[in-house]
Amino acid sequence: MTAAAFAPFQTVAAQLLPHTLEPSEDGAHDLSHLQRVWHNVRLLHRHEGGDLLILLAATLLHDCVAVEKNSPLRAQASRLAADKASTLLSTLNWPNEKISAVAHAIEAHSFSANIAAITLEAKILQDADRLDSLGLLGVARTFYVAGRMGSALYDPQDPQAKSRDYDDRRFCLDHFQTKLLHLANGFQTATGQHMALTRHEKLKNFMEQFIEEAGLDG
Repeated sequence: MTAAAFAPFQTVAAQLLPHTLEPSEDGAHDLSHLQRVWHNVRLLHRHEGGDLLILLAATLLHDCVAVEKNSPLRAQASRLAADKASTLLSTLNWPNEKISAVAHAIEAHSFSANIAAITLEAKILQDADRLDSLGLLGVARTFYVAGRMGSALYDPQDPQAKSRDYDDRRFCLDHFQTKLLHLANGFQTATGQHMALTRHEKLKNFMEQFIEEAGLDG
């Protein structure tokens, strides 16, 4: 793993990177995801402020406990990651107030955990992580995860769920309606909201074109 992508804190990043990801085959939550979230964090920080060192640690450690999307423990993943991050940062002699700030940002970033983001850093991390679930990156990650879980692209009998409940564990297209198309409504910062709306339009356009090309709009 390279620390160069996490400027201007390459030294701290090199310290934390060996602890960021548990062994996993999940390409939606890998080093490239951490790099993209950090890129989003830097963009948001430029306009919103916040403690960039806390944001770095929270970014690198927010997925440090691997829990699959379809696991019954999914809603606890961010709390488990926050606990692990706190223990690690304590061994590295970080001040308690910074450890607490990192832990809160990690706990609150998760869509599944439903924990309110109180601090600016928590709001920025939540926005930065959710931006990676929108736009064309969101499309790519959604189909990637669906493939890993063995989901079908859509229900051939009722692709737009007009006469059934949505089931995004079985049908990838349903996930746009159960989660992705609602994400842009929950952003915490003004900068994040603006970026989210732009990516939301790309996501919506993709879904509409997918439905048209598959002949599902008749």
